[in-house]
Amino acid sequence: MSLPNPLGSALLLLAIAVSVTIWMRMGRKDSRLPMIYLLGLLGGFLGAKLGFIFAEGWTWYGTPYFWMQILNGKTILGALLGGYFFVEFAKRQTGYTAPTGDLFAITAPIGIIIGRLGCLTSGCCLGQVCEPGWYAMTDVQGLPRWPAVPVEIAFNLLALAVFLTLRKSRVLPGQHFHLYLMAYGAFRFLHEFARGTPRLAGPFSGYHLLALGLMLLGLGGFLRRRSQPARQPH
Repeated sequence: MSLPNPLGSALLLLAIAVSVTIWMRMGRKDSRLPMIYLLGLLGGFLGAKLGFIFAEGWTWYGTPYFWMQILNGKTILGALLGGYFFVEFAKRQTGYTAPTGDLFAITAPIGIIIGRLGCLTSGCCLGQVCEPGWYAMTDVQGLPRWPAVPVEIAFNLLALAVFLTLRKSRVLPGQHFHLYLMAYGAFRFLHEFARGTPRLAGPFSGYHLLALGLMLLGLGGFLRRRSQPARQPH
């Protein structure tokens, strides 16, 4: 259940502040970059909300908690999908043609790590109930659960290290965010089996569909970028 969490909200604002600072600094090179980022941020918020409603929010319909879930619920998968489309729209509207994804491949994991720290404080985004063990986390009812949030934080820490290395080494420039979308989508698709989310059919949830969409979006962007003339990325 998604509950209001002041510390989680503060961490979300911190994540936004960190990414805004990075993009504003990049805006010294081109004044269009902050606008592209801000529209991407708007798309991320809309996507996060719509993605949650699609994957889980509707399952609360008819319960006393429905509107609280709709107001507080959000998903990173939807945020990445919405943010990607809004950034592409913003680039077309501003005439900006250079790749921006390499920078998003750095700021996205940072934002997700900070946001997931908020999940830890609120006790949301739990894993499935599992056998007691050194790795298990105990929920408010005292049940051992798969440590879904720490595992996702670890994935994004690894992704951040990888993309900082690729950026420094100039490996696959302009493709880093597409690689991140594919990697994160694949990770979430597999990890979803261990998360305690509502299922649509058998072991599959709405988040599986969002993760699959993210993988396909990243693959399509990667193939499209590979066929285009090389441009200096940011």
